[in-house]
Amino acid sequence: MFEKVLKALEQLEGELSELEKRLGDADIAGTKGYAELSRRYSWLSEVVSKGRKLRELLREMEEERELLEESPDGEFAEEIRKDLKRNEEEAQRLLKELVRELVPKRPEDERNAIVEIRAGAGGEESALFVADLFRMYSRYAERKGWKVKVLDSHPTDLGGYKQITFAVEGKGAYGRLRYESGVHRVQRVPVTESSGRIHTSTATVAVLPEMEEVDIEIRPEDLKIETFRAGGPGGQHMQKNETAVRITHIPTGITVSCQDERSQYQNKVQALRILRARLWEIKERERQRKLQETRRRQIGTGDRSEKIRTYNFPQNRVTDHRINFTTYRLQEVLDGDLDILTDPLFEAELERSLDGG
Repeated sequence: MFEKVLKALEQLEGELSELEKRLGDADIAGTKGYAELSRRYSWLSEVVSKGRKLRELLREMEEERELLEESPDGEFAEEIRKDLKRNEEEAQRLLKELVRELVPKRPEDERNAIVEIRAGAGGEESALFVADLFRMYSRYAERKGWKVKVLDSHPTDLGGYKQITFAVEGKGAYGRLRYESGVHRVQRVPVTESSGRIHTSTATVAVLPEMEEVDIEIRPEDLKIETFRAGGPGGQHMQKNETAVRITHIPTGITVSCQDERSQYQNKVQALRILRARLWEIKERERQRKLQETRRRQIGTGDRSEKIRTYNFPQNRVTDHRINFTTYRLQEVLDGDLDILTDPLFEAELERSLDGG
């Protein structure tokens, strides 16, 4: 991966030099494309700078390894080993940053994310797994400095969720979470199982970018808006007023409901956030059907029905089936260290794009 990234950076260095010349041309200043070229130049400058630092680190590491081969013993050798270890860690950190930067970007990657998790096969155990996934994404968002806002939830008596929809608000949230769409499978002994048998349950995750009103046009006459009383297990959230909102988009038949806010107006606002994301999903599916070659280069299709990951508790194992990647750090992943899984996905997608496949 180091060689492929450095090779890609060589091309970017050439582009950076060309852009410097173009931006220095007095005729282009103030033109329509100047701002876009400036943004591209700023991005290239940062990436190329990191690339040059990585190249220098790799050169130093090679020299340190040669020194250790010549003199493997003694106090001097020990200091070199410490320096080599520090440089290796820094090189790996820079590589991960560069991989994320070089993966082909989508226009919506910088947006907030709307995440919907639904219980699948497995009854109450599946609902509990939904709660585990929600906690995992919440912890991950906390690590990234993002905010999580629950838009709609349907809790169960044992602390799980039949379904929960929430927004992850922060720059780049969708770009980091978009690989999570699909079927997640858990293998463990449920709390409801008295005989100690391992069960397999599933939950479906859909991750969509949040769309603004200007991105997705929704005509008022296309909406059927109904209100009802919010409710939950054990009388939770019970209210006398009809604050919950259900919106049906008549042309597509999409129905969205929200009941977690205190007022009817707030629930309507949140329901429209979800509806816009769902309408974008329909448009995106159609676009991808017309661009099958682009889809073939992606890691997974992003389809809700695609089985993407298995969480095996007895073996403390998580496997991502799209790239055949396995880690035995299950608890760390569930505690929000999702980069353990997403970094290899970014690397795999970058490798495919660089190979032209």
